[in-house]
Amino acid sequence: MHKNLIIFNMHIQFVVENDVRYLTHHCGTACEFGKIQSGYSYVIEVFVQFSGPSMKIFSLQVFHKGSDGKAKALKSTHDLSSFSFFQRSSVQEFMIFTGKLLVERSALSSRSSVKENEYFCHIFIRQDGLAGICITDAEYQQRIAFTMLRRILDDFAIKVPPIQWAQIKTEKDCTYTGLPELLMKWQNPREADAMTRVQEEVEETKVVLHNTIQSVLERGEKLDDLIAASEGLSNQSKLFYTQARKMNKCCSWV
Repeated sequence: MHKNLIIFNMHIQFVVENDVRYLTHHCGTACEFGKIQSGYSYVIEVFVQFSGPSMKIFSLQVFHKGSDGKAKALKSTHDLSSFSFFQRSSVQEFMIFTGKLLVERSALSSRSSVKENEYFCHIFIRQDGLAGICITDAEYQQRIAFTMLRRILDDFAIKVPPIQWAQIKTEKDCTYTGLPELLMKWQNPREADAMTRVQEEVEETKVVLHNTIQSVLERGEKLDDLIAASEGLSNQSKLFYTQARKMNKCCSWV
């Protein structure tokens, strides 16, 4: 049925040379690829999810929430190496879309976390409207996430003062360059945990926990409608969402 099983960069590849309707990886999950024509070779990537604490950060984003309640993306960085190469563009668009959506529906001076399947989106919004988004796996500790976001926003506000925020139209206009380095720094669980254990002022702001993105939306709002109307999502990403929706895989991620 298949041969040349290769383990490479945590991906499993099957070289198929027969008429095969189903392939399975070692966990036993069946993946239907349709009829494969005999006499041709195909390389199909099957991504295996390993258990155990990973404490993974997928996305860091900085927004400004204006007096009109609209959120503008100032800067973002992402680590999407665990996603399929062909999905990364759409995944990144959806993570930014999700960040903007959650900032616009969160109050100033608030901290909240939204759980969506195996992911968490942590939202930290200051009184001046500067907001930070951190999308992580379920293993990444909430305490560490909010300490990180507070420090990122403080650093951003020093290097990009508030008077400049209104002048930033796109992320390319923003001169802040610290996010990629900070993502790598806080990606290390031991280093991140050590940084948060330095004596700090006790956070008194309550963290609101939402179980799904849908629960954050206003009454009568539907995620499907917001995605369809979004100008920040390409047609390819919207199609990706529609296909994932049909397979009941939204929003992972998404």
